[in-house]
Amino acid sequence: MSASPSAILRKWFERVWNAGDESVIDELYGPSAVAHGQPATPMPGPEGFKPLYRSFRAAFPNMRIEVTHSVCEGDLAVVHCRVTGTHAGDGLGVAATNRSVDFTGMTMARVGTDGRILEGWNSFDFLSMYQQLGIEPPKPV
Repeated sequence: MSASPSAILRKWFERVWNAGDESVIDELYGPSAVAHGQPATPMPGPEGFKPLYRSFRAAFPNMRIEVTHSVCEGDLAVVHCRVTGTHAGDGLGVAATNRSVDFTGMTMARVGTDGRILEGWNSFDFLSMYQQLGIEPPKPV
């Protein structure tokens, strides 16, 4: 592995989310990778992840995710993040509120020897995000 799992996650948040470069999903997210926790159902492969990415980037075009802490052990890394942005689009299925959000979350990922994410587990405080926007969170399915 050329970079540590922690470095791969930092690159993921910087290039995919902060720089808005969707092509990096194909570069860093393995073809059979699975993300858990956002939303509740797993998102297999880059094509399974991209709808969530597009939805959030449309809702928060100025989204910024700051990695505040990271821990790495073997092929696993955990990062704690601070998410900020302005709800300026309807990517969440509701009209833009033009309100700012500031919430935290964590991602744990298993990274392969090729430097690609193989599996990820996410836990972000979306309830706080929805409260800051003044909207009801979607009902669980």
